[in-house]
Amino acid sequence: MLLSHELRLRHLTATAVLAVFIASGASAAPVATLSAQPASVAQPAEPGADPRPVAPDPQAPEMFRLANGMEVLVIPDHRAPVVTHMVWYRVGAADETPGKTGLAHFLEHLMFKGTAKIAPGEFSKTVARNGGQDNAFTNYDFTAYYQAIAKDRLPLVMEMEADRMTGLRLTDKEVLPERDVVLEELRMRIENEPVAQLQSAMNAKLYGKHPYGRDVIGVKSEVEKLSTADALDFYRRFYTPNNAILIVAGDITGAELKPLAEKYYGHIADRAPTYVRKRPAVEWPKSSERVTLHEPRGQEPTWLRFYPAPSQAEAGPRAAAALDVLAEILGGGTTSRLYQSLVVRDKVATAVESWYDGSNLDAGEFGVYALPRLGGNLADSEKAIAVEIAHLLKDGVSSDELERAKTQLVASDIYARDTQQTLAYTYGSALMTGVSAREVFEWPDFVRAVTAEDVLAAAHAVFDKANPVTGELLPEEKK
Repeated sequence: MLLSHELRLRHLTATAVLAVFIASGASAAPVATLSAQPASVAQPAEPGADPRPVAPDPQAPEMFRLANGMEVLVIPDHRAPVVTHMVWYRVGAADETPGKTGLAHFLEHLMFKGTAKIAPGEFSKTVARNGGQDNAFTNYDFTAYYQAIAKDRLPLVMEMEADRMTGLRLTDKEVLPERDVVLEELRMRIENEPVAQLQSAMNAKLYGKHPYGRDVIGVKSEVEKLSTADALDFYRRFYTPNNAILIVAGDITGAELKPLAEKYYGHIADRAPTYVRKRPAVEWPKSSERVTLHEPRGQEPTWLRFYPAPSQAEAGPRAAAALDVLAEILGGGTTSRLYQSLVVRDKVATAVESWYDGSNLDAGEFGVYALPRLGGNLADSEKAIAVEIAHLLKDGVSSDELERAKTQLVASDIYARDTQQTLAYTYGSALMTGVSAREVFEWPDFVRAVTAEDVLAAAHAVFDKANPVTGELLPEEKK
């Protein structure tokens, strides 16, 4: 499964919402339970900080580290005797060698091709025979593999995952056909999807030479040349326990998981140095950019705009929470300013959304999206959006809309955490991208603490002197 920059529309799923506004990361401390107390807004917890000496919350995660450097996070959820087991690697599409883009995602596919103990394709079949589900996903900053299964089958999936951390076997017989599968995925997800093509072109303008400016799946001409040797070299360099985090969410405690983690993962020797990322700095556009694509297949006109913004790790939890509240007030739903103005009052659009995405390590974005009404045009929507942003910058936000937005965000957060896999994904993506597990746990408190002044400051930070990238998807020009 591929995760990339996609439209962040809040009506998609609660999972997508949570992934947008809870970003990621933190180093693990020796067997520690995170504090249940609300984070101090004046002095928010720093990533990797020691827990405060308060009574532990039974729902708070526990963290520890194995002797080989592998980090472990336990997220308790005792409502049913099931668990979600995930292994995350600190390597993604943004870490690939120039000229060999697509390797992170390609290797994700190949990790299911077998070891000396497990035949190609048998990994998922074994999980299914035991009543579980499994999958994997790649992003710019990480690659992860997971299984959702009954608690008593946890040792089985831990043994299998540990086996393919060290024993992956690849030959051209497995690799080359799978490369064709990836190329077909590229055609389906990018080349045959007009909105995806538009976003790809916009990301290239927004992020420039930084790896975030290309698609996670890679450049087609480079993916076509990836070899078995390329995949094995990538595997040996990055798939090592000191570059990994084990996350288990579900009906289990740290005391129960630690001996299992030591049994199945603790004996694996690190075979490469811990990876230290060295990426070019993001250089934002020096002037506003516009991308226009014409689509011959009758695609409805679409308008997009990406503003430069910090990642959550860069912004810190207080500023990131303010950006989320800003997005909710401006275009987070049917009560938002943009929806009420463009859709309800002026009827220039049929849909409009805004979002803050701080979930990457090196940079984020603030986005706005609109679909014009039937027979309308993109220019009318663009002008109306500019008017509403100007009003917000001039007059700020009211106490009513501030409280409504915060309530909606907290409710979405709590609802999304009700799903075990979403909970594990949220913490995992956090730990991979520079935000502490404590910030994830205490995120609702940061949202509740946002003031009208915080929202206005966030708006000025995004919109003042900004050089956004605007995208337009239009019907094919008539000749």
